[in-house]
Amino acid sequence: MASVFSGAPPAGGPGYSFKSTPTPSQASGIREHSFYPYADNGGSTLGISGADFTILAGDTRSTSGYSINTRYEPKLFKIGGEGPDHVGATLVLSVVGFAADGHALKERLDTIVKMYKYQHGKPMSVAACAQRLSHMLYGKRFFPYYVHAILGGLDEEGKGALYSYDPVGSYEREQCRAAGAAASLIMPFLDNQVNFKNQYMPGSGEGHALQQRVPEPLPRADVEALVKDAFDGAVERHIEVGDGLQTMIITKEGIEERYAPLKKD
Repeated sequence: MASVFSGAPPAGGPGYSFKSTPTPSQASGIREHSFYPYADNGGSTLGISGADFTILAGDTRSTSGYSINTRYEPKLFKIGGEGPDHVGATLVLSVVGFAADGHALKERLDTIVKMYKYQHGKPMSVAACAQRLSHMLYGKRFFPYYVHAILGGLDEEGKGALYSYDPVGSYEREQCRAAGAAASLIMPFLDNQVNFKNQYMPGSGEGHALQQRVPEPLPRADVEALVKDAFDGAVERHIEVGDGLQTMIITKEGIEERYAPLKKD
């Protein structure tokens, strides 16, 4: 024990002694103490709106670098409704990025939507919820939630409504949107198959005279097939996506939830 309190530093220990006085240059040196509060837990989500439905889907893999944390980490959550099971909910939020921030954002939005119903006696509309979520994200712009959020529901006319966000609250209503690790793989596929980019009317001309195919809502069966195809392709090309596919389908009858296996290696 005497050696612990001696002036000589232990072998392999720091090269200083408590008896020595630091030089002015050592005392006045610049020191920085910091940590990075975020992590990227991988995975991807997408959303597609139709004439009378909205579909959101996401894989269930959670990663840290090259390690898999768990093979079942949902990225889609019902918002509002009654009780912990969200009975009667009509809104779905998908979050991908930093899982802890995603859960915090989901819990906060769910609380706000439930309080709105208790105070006003009616459920919050998808447009109002979309604007409220934007305000929440903007309020945290100096220390933002490290997530890409997509909100889905049905508007006042019963049409599918899909809103996508950046981490600081900018948002827009879209026909389709992909987010997360494989967004760069899935989004071009959706642009072609849902937004009809680079699709032209047969026989409408040649070269620049070709007429662009006009986007229109797709049937539900076609959208469900596109969702499965998008993730089947993504898991073959991205190591942070896989294990399972969680899908939520929003219609006037309510929210239908499905699960299907994906590639696990």
